[in-house]
Amino acid sequence: MTRGLTRRRFAQSAAAVGALSVGLPALAQTATTKILKFIPQNDIRVLDPIWTTAYSTRDHGYMVFDTLFALDAELKPRPQMVGAFDVSSDGLRYSFTLRDGLKFHDGEPVRAVDCVASLKRWMARDVMGQSIAAVMDEIAPQGDKSFTIRLKSPFPLLLDGLGKVSTLLPVIMPERLAKTDPYTQITEMVGSGPFRFVKDEFQPGHKVVYAKNADYVPRGEPPSWASGGKVVKVDRVEWISIPDQATAAAALAAGEVDWWGQPPPDYFPVLTADKNIRLVNTNKLGQMTMLRFNMLQPPFDNVKMRQAILAVADQRQFMSAVSADPENWSVCASYFTCGGPMATDAGSDALTGPRDFDKAKKLVAEAGYKGERIVFLHNTDTISANGPGLVAVDLMKKLGLNVDVIDMDFGTLVTRRASKEPIDKGGWNAFVTGWVGVDGLDPTVNQGLRTNGGAAWFGWPSDERIEALRAAWMVAPTLAERQALAADIQRRAFEVVPYVPLGKYVTSTAIRRNLVGLIEAPPMLMWNVEKV
Repeated sequence: MTRGLTRRRFAQSAAAVGALSVGLPALAQTATTKILKFIPQNDIRVLDPIWTTAYSTRDHGYMVFDTLFALDAELKPRPQMVGAFDVSSDGLRYSFTLRDGLKFHDGEPVRAVDCVASLKRWMARDVMGQSIAAVMDEIAPQGDKSFTIRLKSPFPLLLDGLGKVSTLLPVIMPERLAKTDPYTQITEMVGSGPFRFVKDEFQPGHKVVYAKNADYVPRGEPPSWASGGKVVKVDRVEWISIPDQATAAAALAAGEVDWWGQPPPDYFPVLTADKNIRLVNTNKLGQMTMLRFNMLQPPFDNVKMRQAILAVADQRQFMSAVSADPENWSVCASYFTCGGPMATDAGSDALTGPRDFDKAKKLVAEAGYKGERIVFLHNTDTISANGPGLVAVDLMKKLGLNVDVIDMDFGTLVTRRASKEPIDKGGWNAFVTGWVGVDGLDPTVNQGLRTNGGAAWFGWPSDERIEALRAAWMVAPTLAERQALAADIQRRAFEVVPYVPLGKYVTSTAIRRNLVGLIEAPPMLMWNVEKV
C-alpha cells in the first residue's frame, strides 16, 4: 500500500524516466506537432465504453465518441450531438434532431439509426438505461437526422440519462457496431468524437495514441464539464501507462509527461513542492470505495457471510490504507455519496457501531461455511483497491476464511470480474473497487445498488425490495420523498449487503503549470487543453 514518496525513492525512479520512450516506434510527427502526454489511472485493456465501468475506458470513450446530451457543472443536461429537441406536454414523447456536421471517423454521416441502435445497446447494460427501457414504448428513427422516444409513463430524468457524465456512457457509434451484443466487446473504434483512435500505435499495457479529429465540428458554447464546445488544441495525445507511482511522479517532475491523472494522496506533498506542478481537485465529491461480493457463487451467495464481513469492517482501517494522512479521507457510512442530496445515515449503525468479531464468526458458522476456498481479486495498481484490498483480505483471514488472493492489474480484473463461472472455472468471490462521487449520488446512477440479478453490475445481487423502492424513487415528485425512499433503500442495503461501503477519499489530478484550459470534471476530458 502507498506510504508516500521518499526523496530516495524519487531519485531511484528518476533514472527510469528516460527509458519511457526507449524502443518505441518512430512517431509520425514534426517539430511543431503539439503532443499531450498523459498517465492514466490504469492501463486500458477494454476499449468498449458500454462493456465495462472502468474509468480508463470511460475517459477513452470521451476521446473517441460523442453523446447526444452532456451534463454541465451544475448537473444539468445540455444538447451535445442534438441540435433541437421537443417534449410533448404529457411527457410521453421526445423528439430529437441531430445538429449539422456530425460524421464518424470513417467519413460516414451520423444518422438517426445509429443513435437508436447505440441507445438500445446502452440501455441493456447501464442502470439508468435499464430504467428508461423499462418505461419505454418505442424508440424509432424519423428520417436520416431525427428520432423519437415514446414512453409508457413519464420519466423526468430521461435527458439526464442521455447526458450521463460517467460510466456507463451513452456514446453514439455506427449502427453496424451498435448492433453488437451488449455483453460482447467491440474492438473497432469508430466514433464521431473530437479525437481519433490510432489503431496502429495501440500497445496494450504501454501506450494508447489519439490524433485530433480535424473533421469534428464543436458546439459554440463554452465548455462546462462534458457539455459545450469540444475544441481540440493539441495535435496528438499519448496515454502512457506507468504502473510504478514513484516513476510516474519522476516523469511528471522531469517534464517527460504533462499530466498524471490520479496520483495517490500520499504523493500530494512532493508534487505540490515542485513549482512546475500544480494539483487540481477536479472531483469535488471525492472517491467512494466498496468491497463487492459475487452473489451468484458460494459462500457470499449466503447473506450471513456478507453480514459477517460488514460486522467487522472499519472504514478508518480501509481509508488509512489509501492515505496515512487523515486529512485526505473521511468515514462515509452511506450507500450514497456523502455530500450529495441522497446521503443518509439510515441503517448505518451496522457499519459504524462497535466491530464485533464474535458476532461475525457466529454468522460464518450459521452460514455453514466449512473452509471452502474464496477467490479474492486483488487489484494492485489502483489507489482505491490496493491497500483497502489487503485490509479486506486480512479481515477475512481473521474470521477464519480460506482466502486465495490473486494479484492482478486493473485491466486484468476488468475482464476477470465479468465471469459468472464457479471459481474452479475462472470465477471469483470478491474484490475492492472505487467510484467517483458523481457515480453514487442517487439510485439512478449507483451501479452497485442495482439488484436485478443477472442484469445487474458485476456481483449480480438480487433483491425485490430494493428494486421496488428504486422504482418508487424514480417517480417520486418531491426531493423530500426521494430522500425518504433513499433512506429506505439504504436500510435494506445494510440488511442484504450488496457491497460494503469502505469510505471516501480526496482525489486530485497533477499537471505541469504550462498546461492550461483544464476542464474540472470527474472524467479526464482532453479537449480545450493546451501547452503554452
